[in-house]
Formats: sequence, structure tokens, C-alpha cells
Amino acid sequence: MGSENEMIPCLDFSGVGDDDEGSEEWEKMSKKVREALESYGCFILMYDKNKIPKSLCENMLLGMKELFDLPEEIKKKHISTRPYSSYKGDCPKFPLTQTLGIDDVFVEDNALAFTNLMWSQGNPTFCETMKSLSSKMHELNFLILKMIKDSYGLPKQYYSDIEVLKNTSHLRLMKYKTPKTTKDCETALLPHTDKSTLTMLYQNEVQGLHVQTKTNKWIQLNIPQEGFIVIVGDILKAWSNGRLHAPPHKVMMRGDKERYSFAEFTLPKEDVKIEVPRELVDDEVHPLRYRSFTYGDYLEYFVSTLKENALEAYVGV
Repeated sequence: MGSENEMIPCLDFSGVGDDDEGSEEWEKMSKKVREALESYGCFILMYDKNKIPKSLCENMLLGMKELFDLPEEIKKKHISTRPYSSYKGDCPKFPLTQTLGIDDVFVEDNALAFTNLMWSQGNPTFCETMKSLSSKMHELNFLILKMIKDSYGLPKQYYSDIEVLKNTSHLRLMKYKTPKTTKDCETALLPHTDKSTLTMLYQNEVQGLHVQTKTNKWIQLNIPQEGFIVIVGDILKAWSNGRLHAPPHKVMMRGDKERYSFAEFTLPKEDVKIEVPRELVDDEVHPLRYRSFTYGDYLEYFVSTLKENALEAYVGV
């Protein structure tokens, strides 16, 4: 995967599932997950192709190309009151980027409503592809959250904490156009940390995702075609009392191919209170770093200020 990628762990989840919870294999993988997210805030996830077929991801990318090729006036019909969900494109400040976000794709009729809005005759194939893929990625995110809880040795009572941290989901579809000059690298997405609990992302063959290490070094990830990237968000960082690292990341574009990616953001509901488990507070080694807060209030604070260090500024002790 290249020398730049050597420090980012690559974990094979093919043989681990919910049925293995509590087994020796589960405990081993839970430890690897926790260590990766404490050290780097992200890891590359390889998964059983029978559970998430490569063809499903390929169909998603093909459907996204068809979607983003629609006229601007159609894409602009997608409007949401949720931050970063409405269609964004043709922005002079970020001319390479187009995004669309859909909440809770795999529940109710959200995917159907979206595809019916974009295509006058609907798009049943893309609708079902979005629902299936979003559901599978959301389940994987929940699996990882359970591993984190188990790895820290938290009592069963915190299972409910993990459940509320993933109460909702947000599927974001992203297209990055080629830069004007192929020699230079152009910023397509500014450095940021995710405001989610956990993020899982898949991309086409065009690389461009960079993450910042704890030593403030920027490295480009080389994600294999069969791999996903898992990234810690601000909410999980706060809940873990800062033990898990939420890495700043950005997208840089180079070359003559467009980049498509989609990300499943696992989120709490806006009225959920985020509070550090007392078992993760140690006055000597891990003193309390974050006060309790409501997710909706934090999101509103970030949107109104756009501070890079919003979590520390808002609830840091």
C-alpha cells in the first residue's frame, strides 16, 4: 500500500461478526481497533466480499456518477434543514467539490423520496443500492463501537450508551472534479474533524484523502479498492474522554480523473447527552477532559463558529 500508508493499520474484518462477540477472535480484533483509533484515529477496514460485495460498491459509484451528471437545477432541489445535507456545488471557493447528504437512508422512505426527487421516473436500482449499502455500513460502524466498549472493559450498562451514539445516520455522496492544472495539487475539501460519532468511507480508484497524525504530519492514504476507511469523529472522542483521536483530514486533488466517494456518518440524535463514562476517567493518567453536552447544542455551536478546535472550545475542561 505504499510507505506513506505503513503507519495506518489495515484490519481484516472478514472473519469477525456479531455472532463472534465475546470470543477470543472478537477480543483480539477489539484490542486492535482500540489501539488503532487511540494512536491514529483511523484505520483501513477490509471486509468479507460476500457481506459487502464489490459489485454493490461499484453500482453505488455508477449511480453517483449518473446523479452528479444531472442538471444543476435538479440537484438544487435537494434541500435540507440539517447542516451539510443540502446539495452543494458550483461554489467559487471550492470549485472542485459537489456534495449531497441524505439522512437515515435505510429507514422509512427517505431513499425513495430522494431518488423520486432527482429522477422524474424514480430510480429503483440506485434507491435499493443506497439503502443496502448504507445499512451494511451502519451495522459495521455499530460493530466497531461495540468492540471499543468491550476493549475498554466497560460494564454491560454502557451498551445503551453505544446504541444512542449511533441512533441516526447520514449518507454523504461526494464528487471531486479534476483540478485546472494536472501538475499541482488543489484543495478540494478543507482540513476538518468529523462532527459524527464514527465515519466509514469508500472511494473510487482516485486517491486524495489526507489525514493529520498526532505529530501534525499530513500523510495521504492509499486505500485499496476493496477497503473502507474508518475515522473517529468529535462525539466519540469526547465520549472516550479524549482517549480516541479524531484526526483532522482533507481531500487534495491531482491528475485528470474525477474522484467519487461516499461516507456513512453514524450520529446521535440532537437531544442526546454525551457524557464520559466514569470508568474512563483517571485523575492521574486520564483526568476528565470534556464536560457533558447535548449533541444538537454542539452542532449548532460549530455551525455558528466553524472553529477548528470547536470541541475543545465548547466543552473542554
